[in-house]
Amino acid sequence: MEPQKTAKPQPPVVGKVTHHSIELHWDPGKEVTRRGPQEQWAQFSIEEEDPRTHTYGTVYTGYATKHVVEGLEPRTLHRFRLKVTSPSGESGCSPAVSVSTTREPLSSEHFHRAVSVNDEDLLLQMLQGSDVKVDVPNKLGFTALMVAAQKGYTRLVKILVSNGTDVNLRNGSGKDSLMLACYAGHLDVVKYLRRHGASWKTRDLGGCTALHWAADGGHCGVVEWMLQDGCEVDVMDAGSGWTPLMRVSAVSGNQRVASLLIEGGANVNVKDKDGKTPLMVAVLNNHEELVQLLLDRGADASVKNEFGKGVLDMARVFDRQSVVSLLEERRKKQVQEERDGRTRDSASRRAIRQSVYLAEDSQ
Repeated sequence: MEPQKTAKPQPPVVGKVTHHSIELHWDPGKEVTRRGPQEQWAQFSIEEEDPRTHTYGTVYTGYATKHVVEGLEPRTLHRFRLKVTSPSGESGCSPAVSVSTTREPLSSEHFHRAVSVNDEDLLLQMLQGSDVKVDVPNKLGFTALMVAAQKGYTRLVKILVSNGTDVNLRNGSGKDSLMLACYAGHLDVVKYLRRHGASWKTRDLGGCTALHWAADGGHCGVVEWMLQDGCEVDVMDAGSGWTPLMRVSAVSGNQRVASLLIEGGANVNVKDKDGKTPLMVAVLNNHEELVQLLLDRGADASVKNEFGKGVLDMARVFDRQSVVSLLEERRKKQVQEERDGRTRDSASRRAIRQSVYLAEDSQ
């Protein structure tokens, strides 16, 4: 014999709803037995409808008057009903109640994702409607401003700065947003950050400044503007004592950047901690065209390092044949010019003596 059915109870009341949980509670009512030993109480069950089969399965059974359904997906619709079973086995089910979980709350991860994909609308929404801290770093230690500056998202940079981000914060390697923008070549971002307090004097953990990174990036427009803005041109890093010009000689060999640095006052004969000059470093890295430029701009090929080696010695040791040929040809030309100069001087002195003799004879 099937158990008798009791009167339909009221549907469960929806309480707190999050993106992964739904709270349900219910009033047992006066007619429901709650006296004596618990096994003589009415039992409650929360049943959830399967949207595919439209059948119900039990998610909770017990004597409590509240239950939290957890482990749900964000923004999904659920239908629940309350089943009440009396000690005698009589049961009744309430009408179903429908409720949706909320959208997943916006977090720092969403905040960085919005910046990373240049989603201005989502960024503004989060800044206006959530408590995400604007300077919270991502897993790599980058703030949202650093990411926007590196990617050249000028509008996002302006939004973040206007919402109080710190333009001088640095990541784990000591780089700030200005360095990242300089390296990536985003001049508009560089100018904006400078107007809002970013400094040329900031150094990363290796002692490099924004100009070192701009030189590495090879963006001439950025380098030129930095020098016009008063950026120090011969600042040395903390490791090797390299200036930005030395970095160009070591890394890229970029002639255009080197020319801008030299025109901006860079010393072509500056020495690093090992006594190497930009010319020596360019020779070691086989940057032939840069070697030619440095020589044309006054680099001294006769300088020796701390081991008494000059650029020609280095070129030969490292088998830089094209550079060896260039330096030897350059030296031959200088020797010939010196000879020609001595010849001209000798001829000039003879001419002077002859004019003196002629003057004496005429008297």
